[in-house]
Amino acid sequence: MSDVVLHVENLSKQYRIGEIGTGTLSHDLKRWWAQMRGKEDPFSMVGQVNDRTKKAESDFVWALKDIDFKVKKGEVLGIIGKNGAGKSTLLKLISRVTAPTTGSIKARGRIASLLEVGTGMHPEMTARENIYLNGAILGMTKKEIAIKFDEIVDFAGCALYIDTPVKRYSSGMRVRLGFAVAAFLEPEILIVDEVLAVGDAEFQKKAIGKMKEVSQGGGRTVLFVSHNMGSIRTLCSRAIVLNQGQLVYDAPADEAVNFYLTTQKEKASINLENRTDRLGNGKLLFTNITMFNKNGEVCTEVVSGDNIKLMIEYRTKADIMANRFLLGITFWDKDEHRLLGFSTDEMGVEIKRLEKKGNFTLEIPSLSLRGGNYDIKLVATEGGTQMDNMLDNIAGALSISVLPGDFWNVGRPNRSGSMVILNGLVKHV
Repeated sequence: MSDVVLHVENLSKQYRIGEIGTGTLSHDLKRWWAQMRGKEDPFSMVGQVNDRTKKAESDFVWALKDIDFKVKKGEVLGIIGKNGAGKSTLLKLISRVTAPTTGSIKARGRIASLLEVGTGMHPEMTARENIYLNGAILGMTKKEIAIKFDEIVDFAGCALYIDTPVKRYSSGMRVRLGFAVAAFLEPEILIVDEVLAVGDAEFQKKAIGKMKEVSQGGGRTVLFVSHNMGSIRTLCSRAIVLNQGQLVYDAPADEAVNFYLTTQKEKASINLENRTDRLGNGKLLFTNITMFNKNGEVCTEVVSGDNIKLMIEYRTKADIMANRFLLGITFWDKDEHRLLGFSTDEMGVEIKRLEKKGNFTLEIPSLSLRGGNYDIKLVATEGGTQMDNMLDNIAGALSISVLPGDFWNVGRPNRSGSMVILNGLVKHV
């Protein structure tokens, strides 16, 4: 017997832009008439791709287009992509929240979904009532639900409020309860969207641990959507990448994450020639800055703890005394706090000669920044850091995104937040 529990074939979803629903009565009649004659849906042949950055050129848009993949029993499949790539639409189709425009979804067994805060929770009902309601929806008997009841309440941490209406719960409490219900009522397929980001660090750790237990110990399948690449790498055995509604990559999780992080190559090499907000006397000018990930690919997104390289290109307009030259590279957070700094004099880099054109390469074996967005500042001086000695100075030469990662190799990602991570060891005696 086949171990495939989910087969998505030629799946597409079309929406009408700016309207409620996918069309009008006249559209429905045209669709019906085409179907009666055995013809293709006339509106499936029109519509633009799902690129939210472009102005609408059609009344229709393909949120998903021709998606094909299979998922085996016990597999944890990560689904990654930018906002608007079609991830949530795909999960809604698999969860049968909405119907596909074309294609089919074949699933074996019960599906439990946690797509947004409070999914499946009736706000007027208590947590106790919601647990039994969701279990009944999944096809479980009252006795089966009662066996799991205490585990659900304990995991959710809501024993004190078990008979309180869910509408009075915080968003974090609702996520805890929703996840506990979805995971403990033993569905064959568990679908989890980005909602875990709402929970605190302790809950995220428990939830990831539970999903591992569900897949590895229980042999159940998990579909997991997250922008946290550390979680994808830690939890998933395989991942698919969606872009503008299309499946563009399907590979082991680590390979899929690397592919996703390098899809914006055209923005990752920044020309600095025409920057007018630079300081310095102009004897040397930074002309370009490029970042490379651990695989040597150009990128602007990396995972915390990964190896990166920065290549800084320059040209000179006058002779510069190499023995007095200093290059500084610093990382700043969005609040303009300097977090990391590298300086050629402190690093003992000996520069014997500066050509008219050349480049410097900085390699950072393990980027010690937590998840967040950072700017890189470049400074070049000759004979000191005073303004008179400044050759070139560019703030925000390159903006990068650092995604939370498993910095300490402990099986879970670190938290986000502007902070330097220092290697250390805690011992308990």
